[in-house]
Amino acid sequence: MTEREKMLAGLLYDISDEELVARRIKAHDLSVLYGTVSEKDAKRRREILKELLPHADETAWIQGPVAFDYGDNVYIGKRFFANFNFTVLDTARITIGDDVMFGPNCTVVAPIHPLVPEERNTAYHDDGTPYNIEYSRPIEIGDNCWIASSVTIVGGVKIGSGCVIGAGSVVTRDIPDGYLAVGVPCRPVRRITDADRLFDREAFYPPKPTVK
Repeated sequence: MTEREKMLAGLLYDISDEELVARRIKAHDLSVLYGTVSEKDAKRRREILKELLPHADETAWIQGPVAFDYGDNVYIGKRFFANFNFTVLDTARITIGDDVMFGPNCTVVAPIHPLVPEERNTAYHDDGTPYNIEYSRPIEIGDNCWIASSVTIVGGVKIGSGCVIGAGSVVTRDIPDGYLAVGVPCRPVRRITDADRLFDREAFYPPKPTVK
């Protein structure tokens, strides 16, 4: 197996692998470039996003600045939005559903480092080049989720559809569908119900008239 194949399979892998380094540099450069392009130039921003995130729906919009480790391990659904300073370390598959919104300063991190220092610290190949070993776990976020500001989501977590994750939370375990969840570590507080509705959506957003 290549180091990339090991990485995506959740096995221990060498992050100094040449293919992985080249992919990271490309993604890092595109991330920086995206942050330099004005919002007025929406066409150019979408071009950069398409190259950085080839598996994102064309309706996805990210405020920027952004930081992605690889980009091509991220799968994003329709009408996605992320506010300022969106960071994604996609060393495993990151799946995000339709109609998901992220507040500013959110982080999604798939890599996991060994707990034992001797396994985590920098080692050296026979030629003297340094390397580190880590492994990764996938992350899944369902449809219709609101991830509030400064939330961190770690590897191996699944957030169900229709969830709200409160500001500053650190999500270290699965969250079931339709829950408000908050805290460090993040825990489900209660289900989101019709009692939480603020307005009649049909009245607020009347349907467009049919063109004959």
